[in-house]
Amino acid sequence: MVKKKILAAMIVFLTVAALGYSNIVSFKVNYFIPRAQSGPGWPDSLWTSEFENMNYTKSNFQDTSFGFAYEYLLTQEFSLVFGLDTFSKNKSGYYKNYVGIQLDSGNWAFPNAYQGDFAPMHRLNISITPAQLSIKIAPFGRRNKLIPYVGAGAGLYLWSIRMQGDIIDFSGGEDFADLSGNNITGYPIYQVDVLEGENFGKISFGYHVFGGLMIPVANRLTIDFEFKYSNAKGKLTSSFHGFGPFDIGSYQFSLGINYWL
Repeated sequence: MVKKKILAAMIVFLTVAALGYSNIVSFKVNYFIPRAQSGPGWPDSLWTSEFENMNYTKSNFQDTSFGFAYEYLLTQEFSLVFGLDTFSKNKSGYYKNYVGIQLDSGNWAFPNAYQGDFAPMHRLNISITPAQLSIKIAPFGRRNKLIPYVGAGAGLYLWSIRMQGDIIDFSGGEDFADLSGNNITGYPIYQVDVLEGENFGKISFGYHVFGGLMIPVANRLTIDFEFKYSNAKGKLTSSFHGFGPFDIGSYQFSLGINYWL
């Protein structure tokens, strides 16, 4: 309920800004790099499971995205900024160390040292939409040829995850005998289409810090170079049972155009 009220307040702020009370409107092209934390420090993370088993890496989930912001000037040095960014990435991959074999009892995954009938694979779609409210500081004012700035704030992150295709159930292994009489362990393969975050997605709370440089190019226009770091975690529920917090934080490089109203 609290998160919904904060989101409603952000929407009101955006609406007021759109009516002309803001002083700067910005349009940005972003290069979005998900933090995608994984490894020993995140043993129950979905990211950890995916990167250990699938053939894709963190870099495969980096992509361009778009965003915009309304900035309300309080003084020449301080302002309030409402920003909305978008990110969505679809990536298909296959299990690195396993092949699929069709048996009478269903489809099973075996080590890739054996000849397989197919490659077990699935598609992962990640969608993240941060709605952020920030305090922005331009320590040298806004009437210079170069306008450096820093800022920080908090926000709500609307996010969703969808997985479609094959998954290997590593908790349900069974022993089989190969043609040479050796025992091997096989794991059942299931077809899934699961979604975490129906409709408008799930909502998580997070924070961010940023810094950048504005360069005036015309009477009311500036070019904006910015770097932003965001930290947020999502809670996975029944659709991805057994996984811990899901890292939806990011690093973001932006190139924007600011129009001064």
